[in-house]
Amino acid sequence: MNDTITFEDFSKVDLRVGTIIEVNDFPEARNPAYQLTIDFGDFGIRKTSAQITTLYKKEDLLERQIVAVLNFPRKQIAKFMSECLVLGAVNGKDVMLLNPEQPVKNGSAVN
Repeated sequence: MNDTITFEDFSKVDLRVGTIIEVNDFPEARNPAYQLTIDFGDFGIRKTSAQITTLYKKEDLLERQIVAVLNFPRKQIAKFMSECLVLGAVNGKDVMLLNPEQPVKNGSAVN
């Protein structure tokens, strides 16, 4: 287990629900990954990459809702700029995306 954080620390993390609207291969990535374009409603459209190719096909990701951190700094990955961090549960090399059980409005907060 990692160090304990305070509620104030946790409240700084901006977790939001978004819908994947575009998925592309990312052959320049060191590990197999997709480039995702995600609609976060009032918070805009963001791009990121995700190493989720072992469990998900591109066509299965379209219109899927996910949970992401929106207030991370942008990060250069190869020639691609990541603008958020998609959350997933890691099991070995597999990453299973976190998502709401039922559809919610894009941009909804996760508390």
